[in-house]
Amino acid sequence: MAGNAQEVPKVELEAVIGFNGRVFSGLRAHPDREHLIYPLGCTLIIKHLTSGRQGFLHGHTNNISCVAVSKSGHYVGSGQVNYMGFKADVIIWDYARREIYARLILHKAKVEALAFSPNDKYLVTLGGQDDGSIVVWNIEKKEAICGSPASAHSAGHCLAVGYTNHSDHVFVSAGNGTLRVWELDLPNRKIRPTECQTGQLKRVMKCIEIPEDDGFFYCGTTSGDILKVNMKTRLLTCCGPAKQKFSQGVNALKMLKTGDLLVGTGDGTFSLCSGANFKTIRRVELEGGVTSLALRGEGQQVFVGTDAAQIYRFGYTDFKPELIATNHSSTVHDVAFPAGSSELFATCSQDDIRVWHTDSSKELLRIRVPNMTCNALGFTSDGRHIFSAWNDGKIRVFTPESGRLALVIHNAHSMGVTAIAGTRDSSRLVSGGGEGQVRLWEILHGSHKLVTSMKEHKASVNAIQIKSNDQECVTASSDGACIIWDLVRFIRNQMVLANTLFRTVCYHPEEYQIITSGTDRKIGYWEVYDGSAIRELEASLSGAVNAMCLTQDGGHFVSGGDDKLLKVWSYCDGEVTHVGVGHSGNITSVRICPNDRNIVSTSEDGAILRWRFPHPS
Repeated sequence: MAGNAQEVPKVELEAVIGFNGRVFSGLRAHPDREHLIYPLGCTLIIKHLTSGRQGFLHGHTNNISCVAVSKSGHYVGSGQVNYMGFKADVIIWDYARREIYARLILHKAKVEALAFSPNDKYLVTLGGQDDGSIVVWNIEKKEAICGSPASAHSAGHCLAVGYTNHSDHVFVSAGNGTLRVWELDLPNRKIRPTECQTGQLKRVMKCIEIPEDDGFFYCGTTSGDILKVNMKTRLLTCCGPAKQKFSQGVNALKMLKTGDLLVGTGDGTFSLCSGANFKTIRRVELEGGVTSLALRGEGQQVFVGTDAAQIYRFGYTDFKPELIATNHSSTVHDVAFPAGSSELFATCSQDDIRVWHTDSSKELLRIRVPNMTCNALGFTSDGRHIFSAWNDGKIRVFTPESGRLALVIHNAHSMGVTAIAGTRDSSRLVSGGGEGQVRLWEILHGSHKLVTSMKEHKASVNAIQIKSNDQECVTASSDGACIIWDLVRFIRNQMVLANTLFRTVCYHPEEYQIITSGTDRKIGYWEVYDGSAIRELEASLSGAVNAMCLTQDGGHFVSGGDDKLLKVWSYCDGEVTHVGVGHSGNITSVRICPNDRNIVSTSEDGAILRWRFPHPS
């Protein structure tokens, strides 16, 4: 039933908030000067720069590890990682048609880097450290021409490749103690390397930049200096800067027409340096280490990607950073809408809570709590506060306009706060902890009081839902129990047991039934009155169901889990009506916005996806 995903209509994906900034040189500007290309999990996103419209390239089975765009712009190449012992694919995409042109399978476990030849004839791919080979492919015939070990046995792993700008037969590879210029001998189907002599210098080279004239090429190193090597003689010309090395290594290099170099470093510094002596002319500090530089056109505009998943835009003349996209850089744990409002929503992750504008996907507010992870959050019904559950055992309450900390409940739970919910009158919070306790808190003006602590669960509490009259709540736990609590007498009303780790629980809007889901891949319907099972649905073919949300009329609900599919169900029929394909990480939470127009879902790769809800009220 849930398996016939092919015949079920698709949910329309409206927008994606997400960018994997940890992929080196993953952010690319297309030669048409209109689009940015960047990875998110196993999806490639093509974003129009002026309208903000997004296109998606789905085809990889695991996270994308490298991206390249051909000089003409006809082809986009991407490589992925895979599990040990499995092959990692390289996909060449037809850019105009937005579809797979060729899938090249040879490398093991990871594709480290790739580069297109200047006339779109060949693609050179470099395998990761478990593979260690360089392969040249004929793009037209979609087959490998030849391959070779990337570096000598005495040298370390190879990390980067770059093609020259004029010859289809010469390319450069660099890595840990290895720097080679390769020549392709097509009649004999061989690639022949020449080692570049760097003398006494021992360096780990992470990026290669080859200027237009192919006379020299530059390499950025983890030691924070830049090597300039003569392409013809294969000799090191110079190395710099002599005094002030770049902090935490050079991750990205780009040469401008003026002869100056743009340098991105691991500590988040983006600088403009003179090409002759590598002296810094201008510099800017950005958030997160710089991992990608992309030039639009001749370099009038520069796009910079950082490992904090930020994308900046620079004008060449003013050299001022403009933040054009912000994203979560790690797992998004929860998402919440304010009561009755669909304009904003909040998400939480490691280190921060962010508030987003729904239609424009712009970040409106960021609340930072360094080195802590927020497990769950919600808005009070009056909209005056955001309450949040943190892994350091504290409940923190913030104001949504300024992000000011209004209240902290210290030691709320001994093993971290794992779930939280607020009552309709905004005066109480119910929290669940990693040790299995459920606690009721009264929130007074600027202070708090513990009303009661209810201990029956034996493992972490994963979800809490409160009934609309605030007199009853239901908690789902990893111990295989869902307990319905009386919030007036503070005792257990009813208990539901199943052989599963419950992940989520929801009240039907009429509140005579609850639905649960968890690691047994089933969705269960239960009677609130006596806890009896009504029906069970096979919800997923692989992986737990981590999140569910019902519409306000109770006619439909949405589920998401480790099969990475968003499913819209009819509540009464128990049938899947629509399926959403787009996540490349396990789905962690889903919410239907209060006006029933959109669904917002989040996943472990840091992505937030906004879908059009197929059954608007």
